[in-house]
Amino acid sequence: MKIALAQVNYLIGDFEGNTRKILEHIQKAKSQQADLVVFAELCICGYPPRDFLEFDDFIRRCYDQIQIIAAQCTDIAAIVGAPSINPNPKGKPLYNSAFFLANGKIEAEVHKTLLPTYDIFDEYRYFEPNRSFSIIPFKGKNIALTICEDLWNISDNPLYILSPMDELALLNPDVMINIAASPFHSEQAQERLDIMVRNTAKYQIPLVYVNHVGAQTELLFDGGSMVVDKKGVVQCMTKFFEEDFCVTDIDQLAADVNAPQNTTPDKIALIHDALVMGIRDYFKKLNFGKAILGLSGGIDSAVTLALAAEALGAENVRAVLLPSRYSSEHSIDDAVGLAKNLNCPYDLIPIDGAFSAFEKSLEPVFNGIPFGLAEENIQARTRAVLLMGMANKLGYILLNTSNKSEAAVGYGTLYGDMCGGISVLGDVYKTDVFKLAHYINRNEEIIPINSITKPPSAELRPDQKDSDSLPEYDLLDQILYLYIEKRQGPTEIIEAGFDAAIVNRVLKMVNSNEWKRQQTPPILRVSYKAFGSGRRMPIVARYLL
Repeated sequence: MKIALAQVNYLIGDFEGNTRKILEHIQKAKSQQADLVVFAELCICGYPPRDFLEFDDFIRRCYDQIQIIAAQCTDIAAIVGAPSINPNPKGKPLYNSAFFLANGKIEAEVHKTLLPTYDIFDEYRYFEPNRSFSIIPFKGKNIALTICEDLWNISDNPLYILSPMDELALLNPDVMINIAASPFHSEQAQERLDIMVRNTAKYQIPLVYVNHVGAQTELLFDGGSMVVDKKGVVQCMTKFFEEDFCVTDIDQLAADVNAPQNTTPDKIALIHDALVMGIRDYFKKLNFGKAILGLSGGIDSAVTLALAAEALGAENVRAVLLPSRYSSEHSIDDAVGLAKNLNCPYDLIPIDGAFSAFEKSLEPVFNGIPFGLAEENIQARTRAVLLMGMANKLGYILLNTSNKSEAAVGYGTLYGDMCGGISVLGDVYKTDVFKLAHYINRNEEIIPINSITKPPSAELRPDQKDSDSLPEYDLLDQILYLYIEKRQGPTEIIEAGFDAAIVNRVLKMVNSNEWKRQQTPPILRVSYKAFGSGRRMPIVARYLL
């Protein structure tokens, strides 16, 4: 039996557009003599639809599109994902379902059993879990059809008390098919591959896995759809961060082959490609054409500009140099050098005149209080006013350039450098920003080396350096990672060998700045625990303060 894997970039709520792509891939599968073509979880409506699922009209439109697609499945079968109505008055009103389409109609429905409700997932808010199991007979094969999380309860620390494949295995299936919406983080590709291989090892049957690709605001989907034979060897894997398509014959999977696909790309390469895709899709799906950002000569704005130029085209990204009275000459030179290396348009707009006007206006109320944080923040907000003015007047979207280390400890100015339509580096620690810069320069010097090697500075007061206010980033990021990603408390982190005073200071900064983070732009998610919907913390609290 020949099965086609259709890895497609969907748009939430674009029913006609999603259906058009699905029908195109059905025709492509037919042209390659496939018997069955498989699409991703909730592909009809896009993932995650969130509270759109509470609208009856949204659900009706899903059913309308399924009927259109089913009518084209006369000499081929297709598996598509969509919400379905729970006919039982008890429980949640919907299921997260896979529809098996053949002979011009819906031949079978399979509902998702394991509903993730952690990190960025909130599926139990909407869906009722499946409680019955059956296989789908097709072309002489018995198909065990599951949906994303249903295959993940195979780890050493199971999250659920039930394993859907254990139940389906009792029915003697010949092949597992899993349709998924598995969001990207920098370790997810390898974890996902390991999970799929473990399933084939346990059940001793081949697996066909189809994932989403593309960005849905902050959530990035990397693709990496695959066919794994019953020996755990990856027989084919689709591209990462691109739409892709492949056909496999599950009756003719090689019995013994070398499998270079059983590894995944380098972490920094994955993050780079994820961010480029995230920027591109955010603009494309919202019909935005051009981006603007403040270019300081520092590493964060340099990396953001390079990523945006690759995603949108250099001509569509405008860099604005906004030097203050404290900006160094080499920072201006570095910023100009980068803009020229990328062939991006740029402007030089000094902010001292506007800042001086603010100083003069506030002089009576500041009443001789020495220069301090307020004046630093006024400079950052002056830049934001100018950037937003240009964005509004000229039709740009402002890119935020703050990194995760700064966002974690509140080292940024609300309504200043924390402004933007989308945060590109808000889930990238400063130490990884440096690695991204080196990756961008892997073939030639694009980002001026001085932007990478000079001590980081906001340049908002004389001789300012980030290290005046923060621990060195190499140390800071280790503590932040243990606290944010690993959820370790101060006792555990101190026992790991970190200085108690520094640990307590850093954790206090993290918790006391939650109010700032909840007012920031959406952050492209590349880690296991990103700020935003996947990390829900109260603003008013006293833990570690």
